[in-house]
Amino acid sequence: QVQLVESGGGSVQAGGSLRLSCAASVYTYVCMGWFRQAPGKEREGVARIYPLGGSSDYADSVKGRFTISQDKAKNTMYLQMNNLKPEDTAMYYCAADHFRCGLRPYFFSYWGQGTEVTVSS
Repeated sequence: QVQLVESGGGSVQAGGSLRLSCAASVYTYVCMGWFRQAPGKEREGVARIYPLGGSSDYADSVKGRFTISQDKAKNTMYLQMNNLKPEDTAMYYCAADHFRCGLRPYFFSYWGQGTEVTVSS
């Protein structure tokens, strides 16, 4: 069955870095992305990548700080998060879809269980 598993979350001080990983049971998706959801807020897109071509997009709030990448041989997608801010605190989710792509949650059919990121000031 399709499975996405996130890892790499944790607690860091503002200005610190974390690298999130998303291991996929298959790597045949048109699109893969990272989303986050803070308590009381809607799930929002963080970054997305086209696995085939490798092109990517980012939310304005993370541009210049986060980098999405992939290792096709390992069926794994990554999110390098630098210069973390308290407002980055959220549950981060890996998502994938065979047909659509974008930074909108409803485009994605498959989701991981999430990994928590907490940034303290």
